[in-house]
Parts: sequence; C-alpha cells; structure tokens
Amino acid sequence: MRKNFRKLVSTVLAVSLVGAMTLVTGCGKKEAADAPEADAADATEETESEAAEAANDNGELREVTVILDYLPNTNHTGMYIADENGYYAEEGLKVNIIEPTDGTAATLIAQNKGDFGITYQEDITFGHLSEDPIPVKAIAQIIPHNPSGIAVLADSGIESPKDFEGKTFAGWGGAGEQEMLHAFMDAYDGDFSKLNMIISDGAGFESLGKGVDMLWLYEAWDCVAAELAGVDLNLLMCKDMDDRLDYYTTMIVAHDDTINNDPEMVAAFLRATEKGYMDAIADPDAAAELMAKYCPDTDIEMLKKSQNILAERFMEGIDTWGKMEDETWSNYMDFLEEYGVVTEPVDVKEMYTNQFFE
Repeated sequence: MRKNFRKLVSTVLAVSLVGAMTLVTGCGKKEAADAPEADAADATEETESEAAEAANDNGELREVTVILDYLPNTNHTGMYIADENGYYAEEGLKVNIIEPTDGTAATLIAQNKGDFGITYQEDITFGHLSEDPIPVKAIAQIIPHNPSGIAVLADSGIESPKDFEGKTFAGWGGAGEQEMLHAFMDAYDGDFSKLNMIISDGAGFESLGKGVDMLWLYEAWDCVAAELAGVDLNLLMCKDMDDRLDYYTTMIVAHDDTINNDPEMVAAFLRATEKGYMDAIADPDAAAELMAKYCPDTDIEMLKKSQNILAERFMEGIDTWGKMEDETWSNYMDFLEEYGVVTEPVDVKEMYTNQFFE
C-alpha cells in the first residue's frame, strides 16, 4: 500500500477534481476550461480585478465565497461572527459561506469554485504530493494544535498505545491513518501487528464497547456529544503520543492565483476573520448562541460546551492568530517519510504562506 501511495493519492484527487466540476456556483473565477486561450483567461482575471476595484470605489461590497470542510460547526464560528458583526462589510467584502456539495474544499478551490476553503493539513500535504500538485496553499490556521485523539471508554482499561494490542480500532481507511496508529504503538513499545483495524459504520462513540474499542475523535465536538449522552470517554491526544502529529486540523486555504493576484482582498478577509475569532474567544457563550442559527439541529448546550473548549484552543501557545510554523509542516512531512507514506518529500514552503502575517 505504501509503495502505491502516490499513485493512489493522484487517482483520488483526480476523481475529486472531476466531481468538483459539476458544482454549480455563482461566484469565484471563471474556470480555465471556459476560456479558449490563456490570454482570454488572463483578460478575464484582469477585468474581474478592475471591476472589484470599481465596486469598492463606489461603496459596493465585493462578493467572495468560502467553502467549508463540512457542515457548519464551532470550528467556523469566527467567520460567522465576522459576517454577522459587519467586519467583512467594513473591509468591503460580502462573504458567502457554503458547504461543499461535490468534492473536498481543497479540490474545489483548486478548480476556482470559491475564493477560500476550510480544510486540513493532511489534505494540503497529500494534494501537493500527488503527481499533479494542487495550486492551493494554506493562508491561516484556525486551531494551532491538533485537538483530536484516540477515544476509548473510560473503563476500557486502555491507558496508552501499548494497550492497543488485541483491541479493535474503527476508522475510515484514510491515507496516513494506519501509519499514525503504528507510530503511536512504536513509541510505547506496542506490537502494531496485534491491532485489529476495521472500517467504521458511522455510529461514532455509540459503537464503543460494541465490537469497537477505539475511535479517532475530536475533543470539542465528538467528545462533547458523548459527554452529554452520558458516555464517559478518555481521549489519548495525538499530539501527546507523537509530537509530529501536532498538526493543523483546521485551516483556511486559497488558490495560488488568488494569493498572488489579489493579496489585498486576502488580507482584508483575514483581518475581518481574525476579529471574529477574537470575539469567539472573548465570549464563547454568545458565539455559541449565534452558531445555533447555523446549526439548528445541534443542542445549544453542546454548542456552548464546544465553544468554551475552543475558546481556549484558538490561540493556545501562539501570539499571532493564523500564523503557521514551518516546524509543524516539516514534522508532519518527516512522519510521513519515516513510515513510508512518501518517498519524495515536497518543500513545505510550497504548501503554506505567512505573507499575510508579516
């Protein structure tokens, strides 16, 4: 499997990109396929840029689109606050936040289906490791430390990766998942060959104790839901078991063309977004109440508990919101190389930029 990883990633991304082309949106740049010649595409970009400048001069708001990684949740609160409180409007922007309908946010941004996307360091890394690297970079992190871990029932007797031996892990079979567990067990002198891995049926924490011993869950969402359901869990944090896996699980990305050709718009978007996240940190309960509007099927108690956890995570250990560390990207690449996921590492500088925080 490891030897064929690059081919597999390339195939998966190609399928996602084809699917992304069926997405119908009323914003974003014109697809290259619509332009018969490169000059026509360049002319289109120049016309759009001039139109945007004219709109700003006339006091009109420029429309931009953000594609989420999934359904709206508390990871995204800062953007919704920035919109509701008029921070985007103050920067001359009208921001439309949408869910991905066909393909991942990274691949949709690569196809110019939106201006910004919410995704994960794994997606950007694997996208750049493919035979046809995606022209997308991370421009800001939202959560500076990995808030996920291996969840087990509190009375399971599993206290460290050594105890994974003879147990069953239910996952999604994603790239790097097996290597992650292997690394955890190696670090604690566990025998990875004794771990049973199966594909999850989607039942989440409710499957624990019913043929499943371990799941990969998120502290501020899945574990909160379990707590409210009266299920007592222990969460073995990824970053505590292997510091190379203390990567960015939620980040904002943009197309290389957007970064290079429209840096002022990107900077404006990030300034307003930062204000939104600062508000979420200052008053997590109010932030949760606002998010109830966008998460109508989620109990307000869960939103508040989740938001209060994230209020302590959004700026954990950092001084500048959004800024990323080279070490975080390099460590994850080193991990993938050690476990044979990749044989030809890519320069991490190709995957992210801090130019909007300098």
